This record gives sequence, structure tokens and C-alpha cells, in this order.
Amino acid sequence: MTPHTRVFVAGGNTLYGHALTTLLRAEGFESLVGVGTAEPDLTDAAATDAFFAQERPECVFLCAGRSGGIGLNRAAPVELMRDNLLTTLNVLASAHRHGTAKLLYLASSCAYPKHAAQPLQVESLGTGPMEPTSEAYSTAKFAGWKLCDAYRREYGCRFVTGFPANAFGPHDDFTPEGGHVIPALLRRAHDAKSRGDAELVVWGTGAPRREFVYSRDLARACLFVARNYEGEAPINLGGGTDLSIADVAHAVAEVVGFKGRLVFDTTKPDGAPLKALDSAPLLDMGWRPESDFRAALNETYHWFLHHRATEGRTHARRAV
Repeated sequence: MTPHTRVFVAGGNTLYGHALTTLLRAEGFESLVGVGTAEPDLTDAAATDAFFAQERPECVFLCAGRSGGIGLNRAAPVELMRDNLLTTLNVLASAHRHGTAKLLYLASSCAYPKHAAQPLQVESLGTGPMEPTSEAYSTAKFAGWKLCDAYRREYGCRFVTGFPANAFGPHDDFTPEGGHVIPALLRRAHDAKSRGDAELVVWGTGAPRREFVYSRDLARACLFVARNYEGEAPINLGGGTDLSIADVAHAVAEVVGFKGRLVFDTTKPDGAPLKALDSAPLLDMGWRPESDFRAALNETYHWFLHHRATEGRTHARRAV
């Protein structure tokens, strides 16, 4: 990859997409295509193919596809699965047809078996049932990895799959319907503080543990993999901070300044009990995250404070 490589960040309006676009510009890439309104509707096969035929991107980061937290996964499994399947089918087909040299597909750690040994190793993919609350979405992301692998085997395409840890950061989805753990908690803690509530209710027991990675670090990992990894096996994109949901909730309350009591609603689902990635292959190649968790949480909340008036309109589609 050179500064003149034509790069397309598919899903540029997502958390991952924004972070990648910002990083690529900072790294001096001068030929980003499909930025902003120039990105086609990737669920439309004809529009996607026309875009690839015209722009001929040499490197593609596939971040697109709708996602959300437990609530959205339970309420809209059809929409989540359909959106991700269509997007992946269309982008991979057009990338192959129009000669894309390298593609990094971002799957989801939700695609791992619910009770796989921890930390999660790529060898455990497909060895057991997924977490039921996100199964439709997770199946679509799993299928995306398998389709990338099929293109590699049948056509020799340099399509690589990465499984990111739970990412958060600026440009995340803070809406009640679509937010994942950290943005949803930040939004709810902020609203509770603004109303002067005495309590903040957190879904589940607070016991499940998740590995979190700042979106800026994830973008760096993606660029590192695009430059340095050619393996057939998928690669985990982690190395971040492993915390319980309760720990995260308390950290969020401190960052927001919410002084009330945290109440854990045990009638709500917990999701997977533990989800941390074995990112040894990535770390062994020399990559390391750079961001401190608390500092990243502060940056994310301050971004939300400055952009919350428009976040409902600009984050209708979010990756992973």
C-alpha cells in the first residue's frame, strides 16, 4: 500500500469506518474513494457494482452492515441478518469482479460459540452454538467469513477476515435502540444525570466480561493487517482491556459524573458470559494498542456531548 493506493472504506459512516478514514488520511493516503455521500447503497447489487466498476478500489476495508446491542438483536433479527448478508454478498462479488487487490472483512466476535474456551481462538469458530440473543446477526457475520474463504480458495482472492473485540469511540451509535455496551451506558448515564435520577438500571447481572478496544486502536490494527497479513486463517483484532460489565458501568458513571446508585436488572439477558479474544498472532507480528481505557472513555463521552444533537440521524447504520 502506498499513498496513491485507491482505498475504499465500505461502511464509512460506521464507528469502524470513521476511525479508519481518519487514520488513512492522517497516514497520507490521497486516493480514498466512496467517502461520505459518494458511498453507494451496498445492499443494492447494481449500485455497488457500478461503483466498483467506476472507482476500481485496490484495497477495501469492509466495515459495513447494520448492528446493535442485545435489544436490537432481539427486536430486529431479520433486518440485521438481511442487511449484513446483502452487503457482504455485493461487496465481495464486485471486489472480485473488478480486481480489488486486497480486502479486509470485519466480522464479529459474536460469531464465536457461546461456550468456547477463553480467550477465543479462531480454531473454535463453528464448533458450537452461538449466543441466542444475537444468533441471526452473528450467523450473517460468520457467513461473511466463510464467503471470503470461498473466494480465496476458488479464485485466489486476497480476502482476509478479522474478528474485532468490542470497539467503542467517537462516531459510535449512542441511540437506545442501536447502541452496544459502552455507548448505550454512556447515553443512559448522561440522561439519568440530566434528569437527576437516583438510580441507573443496567441490564443483566453485571458479571459477564468483555474485551474492549478503542476504535482508533482498531483502525490501526486493520491497517496493520492490510499491510502485513496474508494468512488464510482469520485473525483476531484485540489486545485491549478485559472488564466486567459492572466495572464498565462504574467507570462510565464516574466519567459522566452520575452520582446515583447502579441497579443491575437480573431479569434482563446477560449475553455471553465471557468474550475475550486470543490475539497472539496479531501481537506476535508486532502490533500493540496504544490507548488507555479511561482516557478513551473520556474522549468518547466528550465527543458524544458535542454531537448528540445529530447522532440519531448520522448513526443509523453501525458495524460490529
